[in-house]
Amino acid sequence: MKIQPLADRILVRRIEEKETVRGGIIIPDTAKEKPQEGEVVAVGPGRMGDDGKRFVMEVKKGDRVLIGKYSGTEVKIDGVEYTILREDDVLGILSSPK
Repeated sequence: MKIQPLADRILVRRIEEKETVRGGIIIPDTAKEKPQEGEVVAVGPGRMGDDGKRFVMEVKKGDRVLIGKYSGTEVKIDGVEYTILREDDVLGILSSPK
C-alpha cells in the first residue's frame, strides 16, 4: 500500500534501540519506552502559506530523525506501526559521521 501524507505531515517508522540485558533481567515490551528515533518513510508536499505558496519541507524520505515520545498519531498500515506527525514535531535530523 502506498500512502502520501498531506500538507506538512510526515510518516515515520520508529526504530527500536538495541536491547542490552544486564544481570539477567528482561524488561517486558509493555514497560519499555517508545523509541525517539525514526526513519522517514513518506513526506507531504509542504504547508501552504497565506499567499498561496508552498513551504519546502526540510526533511525528506530516508532521513533519520529525532521525535518526541508522545508526538504524532500512531497508525498501523499493512501490519506495520507508523507515526504520522507534522514537520514541526521533528526535533532534529540525525546525520551519520563521514
